[in-house]
Amino acid sequence: MGRYGNAWKVRVTAAPEDGKANAAVVRLLADTLAVPARNVEIVSGHASRDKTVALEGIDHDEIERRLASASGAGKDS
Repeated sequence: MGRYGNAWKVRVTAAPEDGKANAAVVRLLADTLAVPARNVEIVSGHASRDKTVALEGIDHDEIERRLASASGAGKDS
């Protein structure tokens, strides 16, 4: 997980078949952001590597903080 321009890049190992990879992305984001999976929705890019995700119950700044913390961004080496 890490920054990719203005977006975040995540990697899952689930195969991109029968929605398995999409479900894995939803689970990863829900776990990382500590929100219920029902609050994470892929709104575009279901069959693409690039996806747009909508999140409920968490504000943008908190999303950024939690993703940065999970990715190790900003930590001293």
